[in-house]
Amino acid sequence: MIIVPGARQVGKTTLTLKLFADKLPDVQVIATGSSFFKLTSKINEPLTGRKYQFQFFPLSYLEMVDHHGLLTENRLLEHRLIYGYYPEIVTHPGEERELLQLLSDSFFYKDLLLLEDVTKPILFEKLLKALALQLGSEVSFNELSRLTGANHQTVEKYITLLEKAFVVLRLPAFSRNVRNEIRKGKKFYFYDNGIRNAIINNFQLPIQRTDTGPLWGNFLISERIKALALYNRTVGSYFWRTTQQQEVGYIEESPQSLAACELQRRVPLSQRFH
Repeated sequence: MIIVPGARQVGKTTLTLKLFADKLPDVQVIATGSSFFKLTSKINEPLTGRKYQFQFFPLSYLEMVDHHGLLTENRLLEHRLIYGYYPEIVTHPGEERELLQLLSDSFFYKDLLLLEDVTKPILFEKLLKALALQLGSEVSFNELSRLTGANHQTVEKYITLLEKAFVVLRLPAFSRNVRNEIRKGKKFYFYDNGIRNAIINNFQLPIQRTDTGPLWGNFLISERIKALALYNRTVGSYFWRTTQQQEVGYIEESPQSLAACELQRRVPLSQRFH
């Protein structure tokens, strides 16, 4: 394993990886580092055709079921809905709030806010909070621009950074070019519920909240995305809505099929978690 120590050393590390690949074909090297952006921007071109790239998401519901059983994980669903699945959170019960705040603050400031592209950290924080508060709702870049006071281009650039950093994921609108369909809409979800709740500093129990429906929807969408990655399945993920407000919460499109799933938001809390 090679750990990339920092931006100044990435170039030297890339040369070392290239030499390993070219001169020692029987040697397998795992390269990892704390900065996704600096690592990928430096190694993608020199290592073309010489590398496999893996995505490591937070832990998933399926992985935890395999770890300690279906009954135990279902009993913990309400807890996961609030605190998420980051490994450090799962392995340190009782310290979730403090660790999530530290994790979110250090990550956003270290790997995102310190990038040259992020010249307005206060605006960036406003955008994060706006996405967190409109969780699972259809939004536009123009609407986010009004909420944050930033221009359309800046909002789009910062959201792209958040997607590349696996903080948020975009769910576009599905369309068959029917006149009454919403074609250009988009929804944003977080890869981890705990990070989302840390951004708005709300760790109340689901029964005490007004956003339990969006939280549950975020959990289902993020877990589905992780499951697709776990089983190496490539599909298109969308939502569908008409101008008459008819909606399907989640649609998957593959060459062989089209599947639709409704995200239930009005099921009693006791039925959601048991």
